[in-house]
Amino acid sequence: MEIKEFVRTQHPFDCLNESELEQVVQSLEPAHFPRGRQILARSGPSSRYLYLIRQGAVRLEFEGQVVQVLEEGELFGYPSVLSRQSPSFDVVAEEDTLTYQIPEHIFQQLLERPPFAEFFLKGLSERLQQASSLELSPLAGDMATPVEALITRPPVFVSAEASVAEAARAMRQAWISSVLVTGDPPGIITDRDLRSRVLAEGLGPETLVRQVMSRPLKTLPVDTPVYGALLFMLQEHIHHLPLTRHGEIAGVITDTDLLRHRTKSPLYLLKRVRRLAGEDNLARHALDIAGMVEALFEGGLDVAQIGRIVASLNDALIKRLLTLAEEELGPPPTPYAWIVFGSEGRQEQTLLTDQDNALIYAEDSPIAQIYFERLAQRVVTGLTQAGFPLCPGGYMATHWRRPLQEWEQLFRTWVHTPEPQALLEAAIFFDFRRVHGLLSLNSLEEIFLKAGERGLFLAHLARAALGFQPPLGFFHRIRAEEGGVDLKKGGIAPIVGLARLYALEVGDPSRSTLARLEAAGQAGTLSQNGAEILAEAFRFILHLRLREQLRAYRRGDPPTNRVRLEQLSSLERRHLKEAFLAVREIQELTAMRFHTERLA
Repeated sequence: MEIKEFVRTQHPFDCLNESELEQVVQSLEPAHFPRGRQILARSGPSSRYLYLIRQGAVRLEFEGQVVQVLEEGELFGYPSVLSRQSPSFDVVAEEDTLTYQIPEHIFQQLLERPPFAEFFLKGLSERLQQASSLELSPLAGDMATPVEALITRPPVFVSAEASVAEAARAMRQAWISSVLVTGDPPGIITDRDLRSRVLAEGLGPETLVRQVMSRPLKTLPVDTPVYGALLFMLQEHIHHLPLTRHGEIAGVITDTDLLRHRTKSPLYLLKRVRRLAGEDNLARHALDIAGMVEALFEGGLDVAQIGRIVASLNDALIKRLLTLAEEELGPPPTPYAWIVFGSEGRQEQTLLTDQDNALIYAEDSPIAQIYFERLAQRVVTGLTQAGFPLCPGGYMATHWRRPLQEWEQLFRTWVHTPEPQALLEAAIFFDFRRVHGLLSLNSLEEIFLKAGERGLFLAHLARAALGFQPPLGFFHRIRAEEGGVDLKKGGIAPIVGLARLYALEVGDPSRSTLARLEAAGQAGTLSQNGAEILAEAFRFILHLRLREQLRAYRRGDPPTNRVRLEQLSSLERRHLKEAFLAVREIQELTAMRFHTERLA
């Protein structure tokens, strides 16, 4: 690769225009350093260059100890240039190395360009946040556009004392499927209400609107992003969404307005799931979810938001399968709750992965045991047909099915007398989330929230959180195994474990990793900076993984958690190493804080 093309592909030089890039190339000075040669000295003069590594590697040393190794595409020397002080580290060629030296005066000129300067001025969390959004397609604006853009007409109102016939005429005249109802608070009546609450109930056209309307309204501000409106309508199970501006209703949008790519729309898939009449239509569910995820990802939607949308659809599928099973088996003999845990419990699953579910029922009896065994078998089978593989560890309701009292005892055992191996396997149960059923799980929530008061439990949970380590070898180089890096084991799982630990310590009930990190940062159990860095590292690694999984999906290959380093740009490798280093640093602090070495 020619010098200019190489420089062009490195961040932040990719922010430069053609003339600025040409200026850099004309000014740079190639420099070869044999292995062991000192390039910059900690006690020496300030650097006169910004160094870009073309081939080889350099190591940063502090008092003879190797702190970090920088590789192809990485930069050094700029802290010294910016501060005009001696370098903070000795910089030594780790192997025969070729660098491009960019003179100080050229570097200073480039810093006048904000996009270029931001790289050197931003902190790690900001760089990772930017990195996870570098590949947004031209469609990226669609999902982030304020939902106000979908409003096509001003709102139409009728009186609460109007008849449903008058409301229907108002809808027909305006060619709309709902009208708002005046009052404090205002209400809404839709064409669905006319069918289900008037015609289906045998009521006449003289029925007053106030008898069949919905109140209070579920609304969002007009500046809500489109993806926010989409998620809200999915979670609230509504088809019409009034939008407000300064507290006043500015208009109403419908689910039809959001059906941009009909077969890949979450709302379209939700309708299909809710109309599911049997198991025959399950086979395409996984492909439909993958197609929807791909459309949302290419549309620029944040991976965390995609996970929440997928969770809403998965929840709807589980509820439908349970409803169908109850219709076949009859009503349950005692109240129950169907729970999910792991990534599904945290609402962080994107493409469908192994099932993680369980069943809790109120009163034990032979009849209950037989009923819920059959119920669990039907639902687990349905989920398998829909594309959720069976969990290799057996964490499914066909195995994890017991009365509430036994669950309470199990949770108490995990918390009060934690066993390392059992807690390592059971940690995902602390991500549980109820999807369906009438049984109250307040007793489990109480045990869950009080767990953070027990030091021994937290110490064991900390040790479990350190069970997965970032794949960093000597001198902080990323260590690839079997041709790639496992992003789940090396980055996602460690961050999930740390977030769970620090949120439990403050008794926060959040389930998602990002919400837990925010709670821990606000409470101070984790530093605000540490929480922000872990959050952005989490987003960045999730983004990389989903991108590679979608590429595999397009090739017809099964998606995995692995990524090949050579498939990443030098900037992505740099950010991945920074993310892994941040995780390792907080893991080391966690080990010292909770004295995990004493548990050995």
